Amino acid sequence: MDEVRLEALRREYAERGLEPSDLGPTWLDTFQRWLADAVAAALPEPNAMVVATATTAGSPSVRTVLLKAVDPEGFVFYTNLDSRKGAELRANPVAAAVFPWHPLERQVRVEGIVSFVDRDAVQAYFDSRPRPAQLAAWASRQSAVLASRDQLDTAFAEMQVRFAGQDRIPAPPHWGGVRIAPTSVEFWQGRASRLHDRLRYRWDATGWVVERLAP
Repeated sequence: MDEVRLEALRREYAERGLEPSDLGPTWLDTFQRWLADAVAAALPEPNAMVVATATTAGSPSVRTVLLKAVDPEGFVFYTNLDSRKGAELRANPVAAAVFPWHPLERQVRVEGIVSFVDRDAVQAYFDSRPRPAQLAAWASRQSAVLASRDQLDTAFAEMQVRFAGQDRIPAPPHWGGVRIAPTSVEFWQGRASRLHDRLRYRWDATGWVVERLAP
């Protein structure tokens, strides 16, 4: 197989531009409109976001999660809080996220402060999950080293037995919701010649300001 020539992989972005007049009055208005565009375009996993965390020493890690709620308070996803990201977020409660909507030549970049969703909201969301996903949340010690796949499959089978005949499965105590309250939300629109449009809502002492960034 021929070697991939990475230096030759590029495309021009020319779908549209982005001006301040295209933005909504708040970052949430603009985000909801862009998310609706991603859903309407039938993008795979339009609510997927890449979330970066870091240890207190500054060692970063990154992964893809699914956005499950967004409101004026921020962006919410659910996870095992004993995982690597959960431990990092407890120790260093800041995070960054990217929504990579490449087919639309768009991305949204978020930076913010982390808090944790209250248990009533966690259970309400957990109740909405398919039963196999609920069982998996109990079975998997996320980020722990496994001796084999069989170990995971055995743990899942044990949870099937444990909760057999039980209509409502409680959310595991180690499983919860993470909210990123944004301090900045950047809307990125690809443009020709790599002169992309970048408009950012940024929180300062006076409130939200909108500014254009160089590409």
